[in-house]
Amino acid sequence: METSPALLAIVGLLLALWTAGAVWAMLRASGREQKSIASRQVAQRLSRLIEEAPAIPLLVRADGRIEAPDRLARWIGLDKVPEYMSELAGADGRGLTEAQMDDLTRNVRRTQKTAKPFRMAITVAPGSGKSLAMQGSLADPAVSPGGAALIWVFDFSESEAELLQLREEAARAREDFGALVGLIEAAPMPMWFRGADMQLRLVNQAYVEAVGADSADRVVTEQIELVETVNGRTATEVAQQAADRRQPIERIVSATIDRARRTIRVTDLPLMGEGIAGYAVDIEEMEEQAREFRAFREAQRSMLDQLSIGVAQFDAAHRMTFANQPFHRVFSLPPGVVNDRTTFQQMLLIARENGRIPEVRDFPAWRNELAEWFQRDEPHEEAWSLSDSTHLRIVAQPLPDGGLVMIAEDRTEQLALSATRDTLLRTRTATFDNLFEALAVFAPDGHLELWNRGFPGAWGIEHEVLDGHPQAEDLLGAIAPNLADPSAVSRINQVIRAATLDRKKSDGRIELANGRTLDFTGVPLPDGNGLLTVLDVTASRQAEQALRERNRALEEADAVMTRFLANMSYEFRTPLTSIGGFAELLTSGIAGELPPQAEEYAQAISLSVGKLTEQVENVLDLSQSEAGLMPLRQSKLELLPFVTQIVRKQERRILDSGLTLDLKGSPEKSVTADPHQLRRAISQLLDNAINGTPRGGRILVDIGRKRGETKIVIADNGRGMSQHELARALEGIRMSADGKGIERRQGLGIPLARQLIEAHGGTLEIHSRKNGGTTATITLP
Repeated sequence: METSPALLAIVGLLLALWTAGAVWAMLRASGREQKSIASRQVAQRLSRLIEEAPAIPLLVRADGRIEAPDRLARWIGLDKVPEYMSELAGADGRGLTEAQMDDLTRNVRRTQKTAKPFRMAITVAPGSGKSLAMQGSLADPAVSPGGAALIWVFDFSESEAELLQLREEAARAREDFGALVGLIEAAPMPMWFRGADMQLRLVNQAYVEAVGADSADRVVTEQIELVETVNGRTATEVAQQAADRRQPIERIVSATIDRARRTIRVTDLPLMGEGIAGYAVDIEEMEEQAREFRAFREAQRSMLDQLSIGVAQFDAAHRMTFANQPFHRVFSLPPGVVNDRTTFQQMLLIARENGRIPEVRDFPAWRNELAEWFQRDEPHEEAWSLSDSTHLRIVAQPLPDGGLVMIAEDRTEQLALSATRDTLLRTRTATFDNLFEALAVFAPDGHLELWNRGFPGAWGIEHEVLDGHPQAEDLLGAIAPNLADPSAVSRINQVIRAATLDRKKSDGRIELANGRTLDFTGVPLPDGNGLLTVLDVTASRQAEQALRERNRALEEADAVMTRFLANMSYEFRTPLTSIGGFAELLTSGIAGELPPQAEEYAQAISLSVGKLTEQVENVLDLSQSEAGLMPLRQSKLELLPFVTQIVRKQERRILDSGLTLDLKGSPEKSVTADPHQLRRAISQLLDNAINGTPRGGRILVDIGRKRGETKIVIADNGRGMSQHELARALEGIRMSADGKGIERRQGLGIPLARQLIEAHGGTLEIHSRKNGGTTATITLP
């Protein structure tokens, strides 16, 4: 069967159309699938966005059904989202409470009816415990037709906590601010606040009282400044300067506070915001205390310079701030160590170089150990022995501010004195025990403290009686039986009481039963004790009695001698006068003219009688002078003419002996004396000078005045006398050693001259040297 070409063409055309339709259907189905996949992806993305959104949508339909993500169920504490809104309040107490449910239902119904939005907040206590905010409005018809309500639920739990914290902080800040304002208002110092325009905005009550205003409002209104203009700058300008610098400005100025001029420290303090705060501190008392402290410190340092102990002070940085002069001397420091702020370590180094520290093996380590004194809590003391045998006592006193006071005391002399004292104490103890006297020391309360070995033997008691340091009454009870009169022991008690309690010295004498005699004396001691000394005077008393008897015998012998000399002198005068008279008669030729030989004999007799008469007069005057019976007829004498007359009478002897005599003195020198007796004394001394000076010698007589006394010096360059010869010449006539006779020395001239001068209240001093001359010095008042 043959197919026509037209049929084939139609069939081919139909196949082509069918193929094209299938392809189009496939392409369309593919496009729809693509759109469906895209829609599902969009829905999933939107659902994810809703899940991740900070708010959850809740759709409430008109019939009460609800639509919401599952997350809402977790927020309100349910297992899943219920179907109806009334089921948001769970039966087991989870979800919303009945009150919250009533509020939510009322708001939703009003919105559904009136389209009025609402806001409410709830706290889900059980379950999740979240704080939720709900914003409701009428849902768009595209979302849900038929008057549904769309509620957005927000979780503001963290914000609520932060809000509560902020509220608490705000309340606390208000309380702090109130307390701060109250504190500023009650502050005793003036305080103020300036605005950005540097005008006063706020002042406290102290400021008001300081400027003498009625109220703070008046101060602010009238802009009354506390601080006056200083150096051309007002208080406002200083505050503006602090604001420009953004740094506090502190200054010390004077201001009138309560009508009194005071020194204050003013501070202008820029605040973080706008404005300047200021306050003023009254430092008048502080300044006064500072001045007093400086004066005290200067006085203290001046006083420390007067001490013999070295003192130095170091600050917390170990730098020397003060050192007195003894400290410089102890450590041989140069003058500028304080001004150079020398450190403690440097000071030790200087002292080491000068040999003023102990010899140590490791000086750096030793110095570091000493530096630890600054950190000690208590004073530290050391003894340093230096190489030159100096002993130092070092005291380190830490200060509260971290500094140090170092005290150096040179105890070399003290230690030497201590050693000497110990030696003296031992010596005193040995001397005390070996004294001939018996000694005992009693305390003020009467008990025996100290005694030597001779004390119990003096009273005839045993040593054991004193071992317990008995009271005075007990001791005297043991002594009483050994006394000749036991009742006399009360005298010893009185002496002990006078020395210990009355602080008076007293003594006494007592007889013992064995015939011994004791002298006892109570002496108050400086330490309050009393010393009782006991001396056995038995032998001395016997010797005293013997001496008294011998003295009486000597006095009687002396009286006999005086009477003998006086009688002898008077007895000699009668025959001497007769012999002299007859010799003068023979010489005058009454008995006829004598041959030359007889005339020479008569003249020799007259000369001998004169000398013998003079010797008798001297013996008589000497005996009267020694007995204190020398009669004086005093008158005023001009010394130079008076002595000149005496020299003139000896002129012939001086010339015949080949001597020269120099007489010196002022005519106005005068004394009150007996002319006869003074002439005899000077003549005797001049005779001795003439007799003791060989030919060609020189005699000096000098009259002068010194310290209100008149001095007559008679000096020669003759043979002189030894000390032994001079002593014998001064003694003259004295009783013999056995008291039974009279001894004649080298003459009566010098002893008589001394007695005559002493009778005038003067003195005679004679200095002589063998072959060196003799000098006699008469001193008259």
